[in-house]
Amino acid sequence: MANSNAAHPLDAEFYQPAERFFPGQTGTALTYDDVTLATLYSEILPRDTQLDTQLADSLLLNIPVISSDMDTVTEARMAIAMALNGGLGLIHYNMPEKQQLSEVGRVKNHVHGLIQEPIKVSPDQFIGDVLARIEEKRFSFSTFPVVDEQGKLLGLLSGSVVKPRYAKRKVSEALTPRAEVFTVTEKKLGKNPIAAADKFFNDHPGIHKLLVVDDEDRLRGLFTMSDIERITQERAAQFNPARDAHFRLVCGAAVSATRNAFGELDRDRILAHVGGLVERGLDTVAVSTAHGHTKGVGETVKMLREAFPKLPIIAGNVTSAAGVAFLADCGANIIKVGQGPGSICTTRVVAGVGIPQMTALYVCARAAAEKKVSILADGGITKSGDIVKALTLANAVICGGVLAGCAEAPGEILEIGGKLYKQYRGMGSLAAMKAGSAARYGHTATDTTRKVAAEGVEALKEVAGPLERTLASLIGGIQSGMGYLGAANLTELRKRARYIRVSPAGMKEAGAHDVVEVKTGN
Repeated sequence: MANSNAAHPLDAEFYQPAERFFPGQTGTALTYDDVTLATLYSEILPRDTQLDTQLADSLLLNIPVISSDMDTVTEARMAIAMALNGGLGLIHYNMPEKQQLSEVGRVKNHVHGLIQEPIKVSPDQFIGDVLARIEEKRFSFSTFPVVDEQGKLLGLLSGSVVKPRYAKRKVSEALTPRAEVFTVTEKKLGKNPIAAADKFFNDHPGIHKLLVVDDEDRLRGLFTMSDIERITQERAAQFNPARDAHFRLVCGAAVSATRNAFGELDRDRILAHVGGLVERGLDTVAVSTAHGHTKGVGETVKMLREAFPKLPIIAGNVTSAAGVAFLADCGANIIKVGQGPGSICTTRVVAGVGIPQMTALYVCARAAAEKKVSILADGGITKSGDIVKALTLANAVICGGVLAGCAEAPGEILEIGGKLYKQYRGMGSLAAMKAGSAARYGHTATDTTRKVAAEGVEALKEVAGPLERTLASLIGGIQSGMGYLGAANLTELRKRARYIRVSPAGMKEAGAHDVVEVKTGN
């Protein structure tokens, strides 16, 4: 039987690997629609492909998609949805620092296995006080551990007694005593605490909470059966949520190279803020600017690397090998590639700079391989096929426009002509810079009071429904592309990719044409 996977000389002549194709295009900058990928012999079904990507030692995503750090794309709600679907959300910095801390906290405290800081009550409180706190904080639960001043467990206040009729009773009179409360020590949890908790709930029908204590009986955490059931169900799904070592959802946040009144890097402010983010469990910080190959960005990355040696640092944006090498040498683990490709970005028109994405990604990918860092394709993604092409060179993609219409995006909803739209604006638009992103484009807050050349526009995106639906379409397209190339995972996709230029007529041919399209479903 002939070798089905054998290369044919004609294919090798026309369809070339990256290291042959892109150098052959020297002097011409290419973007996604300028190239197409050749199909290869395959034994891989799309549904069997693996999409996990290791961006840094402590940052693993189950899908290679990141939501952009734009103020009309990613806040806590989007970041939660991204992580639940296996990706990552980068929370923007066009907000007060306290708010960004709160947004990160919301993500990290969203349904997790071990609640490390459970809400507690004291024995001297009245049940009426507990009821008032529940109403004030809008808690969705009414059962609380009871501890003394030293944090030692005294018992459990059950939701069955947290009722208005018992408002004048003290917690100490109504709690379930310590001897009747189910607990486990930290040591007995072992290396797989979720499995241990799951076994406990299986062995104890009707018990919904398991408290974790240390050797001195101080409260260390809390498992709930509903959280454990959620996690075990997630593990059976094709794409599990992206979680950290403590089973919390992963979350990233962007910061800028903030300067003080004297024009100097505001080191104390940056370090204090990032320190607060790390305390809340932040998984990666992005030093996010339009031009990453600069002194200010380099100094910021160096400073953060010294202060937080193990924190994965994303930095950018760049489009050159020198830019990648510079940021990697400063301490960045992950480099954002892209200047001007976004649908609402006008940098190339206004400033006359920027490189189309496929060429930029190839050049940056070569440098990233030498420095052993990851790269992200940031901007220009309009369809799943663009993501497939980007992933032949990059470790993941950052999406803005394709996610801006989702229900989880923070943009304002408008109704125009009977259709619903969401606000979407470039971070280089005047409105965004006035809101706080001026530093991203090399301006100060005071610069926005005078004439500044905007490098982005304000626009609208049609409402697209929940993020899960959009991601399902994008992921399905990625898997199809991998199936056509016989790539079981993203590493194989990068190795197997073969490219060829596409003419304008070829681009037209690629989409639906010469028909009247009829929509038959959502």
